[in-house]
Amino acid sequence: MKVRFTPSGRIQFLQAVSYILQDNPQAAIQFRKKAEHALRRLRRFPESGRLIPEFPDLPFRIVPPYRFFYRREGKAIWVVACWHGAQLPTEPMEEKDV
Repeated sequence: MKVRFTPSGRIQFLQAVSYILQDNPQAAIQFRKKAEHALRRLRRFPESGRLIPEFPDLPFRIVPPYRFFYRREGKAIWVVACWHGAQLPTEPMEEKDV
């Protein structure tokens, strides 16, 4: 199982790291390590994330420390968005990495 990011999902993740880095470089490093650990877990346990409370009928799941919105497609996990848990989400897009 591979974990891949859509272009917008990657941008949102990198923006989150950059935002934290501005105020606290050590916290940014810790956030990235926690995020990478959570995403590596998805390789072995792709259904370990929970359904999105705001959109329970969508095929996406979320995994903390931020909210990584992902879906399983064949042998790949596609991270389609990355938002802070306090952000109110809009419905995730169906874009794919090309």
